[in-house]
Order: sequence, then C-alpha cells, then structure tokens
Amino acid sequence: MTDRPLTLMAVHAHPDDEATSTGGVLARYAAEGIRTVLVTCTDGGCGDGPGGVKPGEPGHDPAAVALMRRQELEASCEVLKISDLEMLDYADSGMIGWASNDAPGSFWQTPVEEGAARLAELMRHYRPDVVVTYDENGFYGHPDHIQAHRITMAAVEMTELTPKVYWTTMPHSAMQRFGEIMREFNEDMPEPDPAEAAALAEIGLPDDEITTWVDTLAFSGQKFDALAAHASQGENIFFLKMGKEKFGELMGMETFVRVQDATGAAVPENDLFAGLR
Repeated sequence: MTDRPLTLMAVHAHPDDEATSTGGVLARYAAEGIRTVLVTCTDGGCGDGPGGVKPGEPGHDPAAVALMRRQELEASCEVLKISDLEMLDYADSGMIGWASNDAPGSFWQTPVEEGAARLAELMRHYRPDVVVTYDENGFYGHPDHIQAHRITMAAVEMTELTPKVYWTTMPHSAMQRFGEIMREFNEDMPEPDPAEAAALAEIGLPDDEITTWVDTLAFSGQKFDALAAHASQGENIFFLKMGKEKFGELMGMETFVRVQDATGAAVPENDLFAGLR
C-alpha cells in the first residue's frame, strides 16, 4: 500500500464530453475521495459561437469559441469537483466529412504516436488506477473521439501503468428509451429512415455485453449542471431540455466495457474501482 490516492483519468475529445458520458462517475468518485483527472484533447473550436453561429458561417471565430469553451469547461470541472484538468489543445477536427478534418494541426491529422506520447507523460505523472475513454468507433464515429481512443490505448500500452481500462458505452435498452423520450419532447420529429435507424441501432451494446454498471443517480443533478455549464452549446445538448428529474431517470446509470484488468474482479461489476479497494 502507498499514500498515493486512487486515481481516475477520463480522456475526452471536446469540452462538454466529460459531462455527457462520465459526469456521474467523475462526481461520484470525487465525492468518495478519489482523485479525478480529466484530459480534454481538443479546444472545441468547431463548436457553436455566440448566438448559435455555426462553423463556416459569418461571425464564427474558432479562437474565440475555443476560449469561451475553455471557460465553460473549467466551470463544469468545478461542478463535478474534478481534481485536475489537463488540456492537450489540439484543434477541433469537426464532424466527420467536414473540411476541418483535413486541416493541419487538427487532432484528426495529428500522428497517433505524438498524441500518445503527450498523454503517456500525463499517465506517468498521475499514475491512474482507472482510465476511461471511448471505443474504437468513438461511440458514434466522430473523428476526434476515434483519435482520443487511439492515443489513449497507445499511451496505456506505452506506460503499462494502469490496472483497469474502460470504454464508455450505452446499453441498447437505454438507447431505445432515449429515442422514446426524444419523441415525447418533439412530437413532430419524423421517424428516421431505415438506414439511419439501422445506424442508430448499432450505437452502444446489447445489455448483456456491458461489463460495468455504475449507479450515479445521486449525482445526476451535478451531471445536469455540468452540462448546463456548457451554455454556448445548449442548442446541441438535447438532455438539458428534459429537466433534472427526467434527466436523472435516463442518465442516472453510467455504463462501460472493461477492456483491461489486472485485479481479477468479477464481472458484471458496479464499481470502476472493484478489486482496487
């Protein structure tokens, strides 16, 4: 045993991603006295500007958007009681197919080895017991999410320090419920075409393939407030339209797939730190 605190490191692509899929565990484990480290890989410059102006539209200033989103990220970290925020500050690559995917200096264009080396230095510094990031498809195919996955898994391999590694996911049952709630809040929303419906059905995993179910209902209010801190992106954050009660009902359980383990803890498990304490 050492005096070093148990440490969770979450590696995310953009400001606001920390709250969506891991806000509950970050708040919960911070409350339990675990050190929580957030690594945000990009500056978020492809997000909405003031007044909802979109990238490429007149008045959209990526540098100004990045600064605004940095301030919102710091506010979110305050809400979630995150111990340490680390920014890699790569340029946001934008959604798949955008011209910004190919921009020099974008995260998507950064060699994996370079990003992994920088992340590995942070892992050596913080020595996380648990690392959380996205799966190989970035959950839904966003280039920066995929790149975050790639550099994280490479850094884990380079350092060989982390006992447990997880990928975020959603059970198909929750995805189905999410679709139902979206239709409740938007009665005019058209049914997706068959191709789109098939793509949505591939997001997440069958319930029985999820290894780790962490109850974060008691922290869903913090998670909601952390998302709300990203006010400039509110148009894109559907969850905020639900209100806290409905939000907690849908988002009060965070789910993961355990992909690396040195503890021998049995699965399914209800704690990312099972076997470590």
